[in-house]
Amino acid sequence: MKKHGIVIPHEHGGWAMVCVPFAIGMMAGKPQGTHLFLFLAWLFLYLSSYPLLQSIKRRRDRMHLVQWGAIYGSIAVLCLIPVLLRQPQLLYFGPILLVLLMVNIWYVKQKSERSWFNDLCAILIFSLGGAAAYLLGGGGWNRMMLLIIVFNTLYFMGSVFFVKSVFRERTNKRWLACAKGYHVLLLIIPWLLGLPFMMMAYLFSGIRTFLFAGKALRPMKVGIIEIIGSVQYLLIAVFVL
Repeated sequence: MKKHGIVIPHEHGGWAMVCVPFAIGMMAGKPQGTHLFLFLAWLFLYLSSYPLLQSIKRRRDRMHLVQWGAIYGSIAVLCLIPVLLRQPQLLYFGPILLVLLMVNIWYVKQKSERSWFNDLCAILIFSLGGAAAYLLGGGGWNRMMLLIIVFNTLYFMGSVFFVKSVFRERTNKRWLACAKGYHVLLLIIPWLLGLPFMMMAYLFSGIRTFLFAGKALRPMKVGIIEIIGSVQYLLIAVFVL
């Protein structure tokens, strides 16, 4: 990020979490033309949240970051107008998203952004994007919406376990055991929820974790693995759900 340039998130995981749950939710319902406006609103809300959260940590660049956050946020609001006119119930997601965002802000202020609970709240925010896309596509406040949230949250929490197991927690035996155990549970949970074929969506995640957890990997290689994992998860989830 350049001090006086455009501010764009550089985490590949964030981009995947913006797109994948949304696409799954949209396909679980019925794709509509207004999904384009909802996606743009969702994208620019993500773009807005990044500089605003960064402004809490980077006092020297605060004005520049807040300006970009305001620009992105304004675009998001404009894109939301036609969507809310079509489906005003989407406003119900607002308070939930705000609470989760406040948790993220608290962890940033505490300089504990890498807490697993902070990661969970961030992932829940992205998963709610899938629920919103489902609702706009004719879905309801039903079991399918809940499954969209749960399955997306489970998948991306698996990514958190994996990425930390090859970077910051590579030598932490307890973390490595938890990462592997979590991915074993990912193969069981779909059966318990009545959608056993969703287990297939988590096979790649389990294989990558058992193969590479505890090993030193280059960031680019991890990024490629994550992209492949996200694509195969998306395709299987769309087919099953």
